This record gives sequence, structure tokens and C-alpha cells, in this order.
Amino acid sequence: MLTGRRRPWRPQLTRAELGRGWVFFALYVFLFPWLMGWVQRSYQGEFPVAEANVVYYLIIAALTFLVLWSYLKHGFRLLLDWLPENLFAFVTGLAGGEVLTFLVSLIPLPVQNPNLMSYPEQYYFAPAATILILVVLMPLVEEPLFRGVLFTTARSYSKVLGYVLSVGVYALYCAAQFVYAYGMLDLRYLLLMIQYVPMALALTWCYDRGGSIWSAIALHMVFNGFTLLSALR
Repeated sequence: MLTGRRRPWRPQLTRAELGRGWVFFALYVFLFPWLMGWVQRSYQGEFPVAEANVVYYLIIAALTFLVLWSYLKHGFRLLLDWLPENLFAFVTGLAGGEVLTFLVSLIPLPVQNPNLMSYPEQYYFAPAATILILVVLMPLVEEPLFRGVLFTTARSYSKVLGYVLSVGVYALYCAAQFVYAYGMLDLRYLLLMIQYVPMALALTWCYDRGGSIWSAIALHMVFNGFTLLSALR
């Protein structure tokens, strides 16, 4: 059976890897977006936005592999060794995440998600770049950080704390970028956090239950693919 015997949780990152991971996490959240915005403002009109974003995420993905190579390599071995557990976590995470996402979509919010409104335009002008960034590169970067570094650190103190921080911080990260999206402060966009909770909860469950970061990466890819398809309808 896929549910099988539950393997005990154990941290998969060494103390040194966690240290490097937290430095990279801080750079990814606070510094890299500012640098990307500065480049776009400084060379406006000279670099196509889609191509520039692809280069940006390719660099970030390469840095992720460089900083967390041992962890990602070990995670791939765990994916193969614990395949039934990871398949079960993936399937249940996908089903639960989609059900919760549907229920959350029924909640009326005073603002619309700018991502869902911009994806059709981005796809129209650069379909390959949009798919590469959203479906491939973003999950490869975000899961080792939010589930790997953040969840592992918090879970070493408490499983509940691990879930709360992994889900809450990720939802806040996704929604906070819209607070200044239109040139003025609008805190109502923080309410969009609720739209990201189902996916974040499913991804955290997938990693915790399956044991390999690669099952969470694969699930994140599927969620993002569904989101893109939904936005294009």
C-alpha cells in the first residue's frame, strides 16, 4: 500500500547547509528582486522583459543548485528509495490542495490577484518563457528554500511551528509583492495570502509526508501549470 510504514522524519540539511541556505533565502526574498527591478528601470526598453526574467530565474536556479547541491542530490536518492511514500504524498497533496483552492476561490475578496490577470498577456507575448519560469524554474528555486530551509529549521523545534511558518511565510511572500504593485500602498492585497494557503499547505504536507524535496518540487510544478491553464481560459 502507498500509505505503508511511516518513515521517521529527520533533517536532511547539515548545519552548514542550513547556514548557507538562510543567507541565500534572505538574498532571494530581499535583495535579488530589488536588483532585478533596478536593472529593468535602468535599461528600460533595451532588455525584453520575458527574456530578462528567464535569465534572472536561470541564474537564481543555478545558485540554488550551487548552494544546496548535496541536499538536492540526497533528496533525489530519497525520492527513489521512498517512492511509495512520495507518490502517496504527491497524490494526496494534489487532491487536497485543489479542493482547498476551490473552496478558497468562493471567498469574495476586495481585490483581484494581479498574477492571474497578467499571465494571459505574458503567455501571449512569450509562451515558452512564461512556461519555463512559472512551471519549471520557480518551483526549483522556491521549494528548497520555503520547504527545505524554512520548514526544516522550524520543524526541528515543532511540527506545528514548521507548518505554520512554511505556509504563512510563503503566503505572505506571494501576496506582499502586490502591496506596491500599482505605485501606491494598498494593504488590501495582503488578503490575497488566503489564495496561496492551500498550495503552501499541500506542498508542506507533501514534503513532510513524502520525505523528498523533489516530490514537493514536482507538485509545485503541477500547481503552477494548473494556475496558468486556469488564467488562460
